[in-house]
Amino acid sequence: METGRIAHPRSGATSGIGRAVARNLARQGAEVVLHGRDRARGEALVKEIAAEGGTARFVAADLTDAEDTLRLAAEAGPVDILVNNAGLFEFTPTALTDAASFDRHIAVNTRAPFLLAGALAPGMAERGHGSIVIVGSSAARLPAPVGAAYGASKAGAEVLTRYWATEFGPAGVRVNTVSPGPVVTEGSKAMLGENIGLMDGSNARGKAGTPEEIAEVVSFLAGPASSYVNGAVLFADGGERSALPS
Repeated sequence: METGRIAHPRSGATSGIGRAVARNLARQGAEVVLHGRDRARGEALVKEIAAEGGTARFVAADLTDAEDTLRLAAEAGPVDILVNNAGLFEFTPTALTDAASFDRHIAVNTRAPFLLAGALAPGMAERGHGSIVIVGSSAARLPAPVGAAYGASKAGAEVLTRYWATEFGPAGVRVNTVSPGPVVTEGSKAMLGENIGLMDGSNARGKAGTPEEIAEVVSFLAGPASSYVNGAVLFADGGERSALPS
């Protein structure tokens, strides 16, 4: 890896894609700064990473709160890689999505990455290198009958990718998004229940993704192997052909 320090803000970094990303990057030698809301689960993951020979510390913060998000950036300190993996999804019809729900989606999925990049990317630029990876969603390009607020918030994150690549690229900071299709996580299991098998039929591979597969893509975008990749949205979806939540 190019770096030893990674800020990894995510709502629930102790589960799903966030947990897989943290473990994978730690195995590659990165000192990982974990974010989440549940301190007990966060500290448990710190111990798990340490048992695997890695180094991590945990910072609790609420990404729906702008001040708390900026505190997270301050406590993370100077970083060389920023993984924005915040994930809030409430799949409801538009008429049943109130203003508070819409604002929560924007706050976690779009505003938090914006604030964290604004706080941490300038330091990367001063040092002449860095990588920002956003974990997006296929919902940004494959509409479904529900979840417009989620799709809009993830589409906004993709737009930020292109703007930041232009803004920070000349200073040596790359910005890319990985866009997963349906992935089997605790969240998708809770949402789909006994219908979880529907995800397998949503892509050309005939099998839903795993958090570990997405983590490998994040590591590629974060590291030197992708040095000529900037401002890109990389689809990690098995050839998705129908809209399902990821």
